Amino acid sequence: MKIRQKNLLVVFLTRIASSMTSKLGLVLASGVIFLSACAAPDSLESIHDPYETVNRRTHEFNKGLDSALLRPASGIYGEVVPNIVAIGISNFSKFLDLPGEVINNALQLDLESAVTNSARLVINGTVGVLGLYDAASEIGIYPSAADFGQTLHKWGVGEGAYLELPVMGGSTSRDTVGIAVDALLNPLTIILPDNWKLTGSGVKTVAMIGDRARFATTVDSVLYESADSYSQSRLFFLQSRRHELGMRLEEEDYFDPYEDIYE
Repeated sequence: MKIRQKNLLVVFLTRIASSMTSKLGLVLASGVIFLSACAAPDSLESIHDPYETVNRRTHEFNKGLDSALLRPASGIYGEVVPNIVAIGISNFSKFLDLPGEVINNALQLDLESAVTNSARLVINGTVGVLGLYDAASEIGIYPSAADFGQTLHKWGVGEGAYLELPVMGGSTSRDTVGIAVDALLNPLTIILPDNWKLTGSGVKTVAMIGDRARFATTVDSVLYESADSYSQSRLFFLQSRRHELGMRLEEEDYFDPYEDIYE
């Protein structure tokens, strides 16, 4: 059954690749090959890290980048930027992701979430002044996050190997393909002029610094206070991601160290 599902997935992705733009088609075609070796974890606690040597080198690079740039910048951000402004920037960053999330909701055949996120897009884009204010949540229309990595999970693609990406941090084989597809799948990537795209990238960079400021205690504990920061960050990422995908640890209660305090 799993082999049949995988074969159907390959056919589906290949057909999409032939009918979309050349960039997205190339990503999807490459993703089919990359994902063919992906497997689900043997258990929810298992860790598959065949590239640990390279991952650790990337981790040291990321840790050095955090120490030299992100940590000091987030400290200044937390002290200088008013909380209401930080919330607005975070809201706008999430608003930019909504069109892509609607598409992923549809690809997952989750029509209820697609309608919900479409409503959020309209309400926050108008009443919420381009998403700076989360007006939809105020009337009980809450976000239903979706990304292409999650879509692949719904389609039966396994998690694959753990990867640590430069700057972006923890990921998996499946999620790395998802990140690339999401970057091209969002309609805003196609319809917005270049100057608006640059603005969006700048907002997301500032939002990332804001996230670093909000989760400073947890991040500092993992990176600078643990005996093995790589192992700790890997464990935190995998637990958090599996929790997002609806998976549960079998023998222990789950605590998400990166829970968004603004939701």
